Amino acid sequence: MPRSTIEEVAARAGVSRSTVSRVVNGSTAVSPAALAAVQRAIADLNYAPSRAARSLASRRTHAIGLVIPEDTTRFFGDPFLASVVAGIGERLAESDYVLTLLIASADPGGKMTRFVRNGGVDAAIIVSHHAGDAFVDRIADAVPVVYGGRPLQRHDGDYVVDVDNVAAARRATQHLIERGRTRIATITGPLMMGSGMDRREGFRAALADAGLEPFAEEEGDYSEAGGAASARRILAGGRPDAIFVASDLMARGALTVLQAAGIRVPDDVAIVGFDDSPVAQSTDPQLTTIRQPMRAQGVVMADVLLARLGGETPERTTMLATELVVRASA
Repeated sequence: MPRSTIEEVAARAGVSRSTVSRVVNGSTAVSPAALAAVQRAIADLNYAPSRAARSLASRRTHAIGLVIPEDTTRFFGDPFLASVVAGIGERLAESDYVLTLLIASADPGGKMTRFVRNGGVDAAIIVSHHAGDAFVDRIADAVPVVYGGRPLQRHDGDYVVDVDNVAAARRATQHLIERGRTRIATITGPLMMGSGMDRREGFRAALADAGLEPFAEEEGDYSEAGGAASARRILAGGRPDAIFVASDLMARGALTVLQAAGIRVPDDVAIVGFDDSPVAQSTDPQLTTIRQPMRAQGVVMADVLLARLGGETPERTTMLATELVVRASA
């Protein structure tokens, strides 16, 4: 059956095309009599406006940008990001919105910023952001935004979905202390990111509670190669008896270096990772790690943003629970 047109609705209702358009797009500049006539005509003709027409009329794209300030190697190689994107996509599949990926470690020509500010998307989710990502701030000034993970520089109006990285890292380090380990090192995440800073803070707090000092602290980049490089730097200064590593990917890199040096895990050095990504069960021994609900984070980020777009006022900060998962590495 052919789709009814807006002109047919206007003719049936005895009003102009522009009046029908105003009713469809929720305008209040319509008399009660005209509104009732148009609504009857829409029902009689089973009229459904096309998404394209509604988008043009309302200047909405029905697209949500996922802004990830990383290079494509990191994006496609990181199971955390993959799980978050899957969660976002799962939730948006139930909505009228599509997901537009905007991946770039920088925006030197301003192309990404212009795309957003010129109406390319209605809103954005920003994940894996760093201090100094100035183009992210420009995007947040242009459209409604939800952050995955706290920005290092918070503003009163920010909406954030995160886990308590401080408490989770503290629990991971306490687990190592409870196993009798005293020479405990850490491989942090990037310290230009909230998660990197917070996990280091939790590590230090657990040691302070036990009257211990960090054996070593090395900054990583959440990659397997970065974890390996950090582990080599730690070993160059001596041998710890445990390492808390701020991601499973980095923990796998560290484990490879330890084993290549003839160091037994967990007998000589215990390791705890972070994420409970599929990587944690791919290693030998399997990783003790902090489980964060990666896919659920994506779902909740999308929920919060959809609520904002729907005119609701959700909580500014949503914190999801983490859990220590004990396996053979510690």
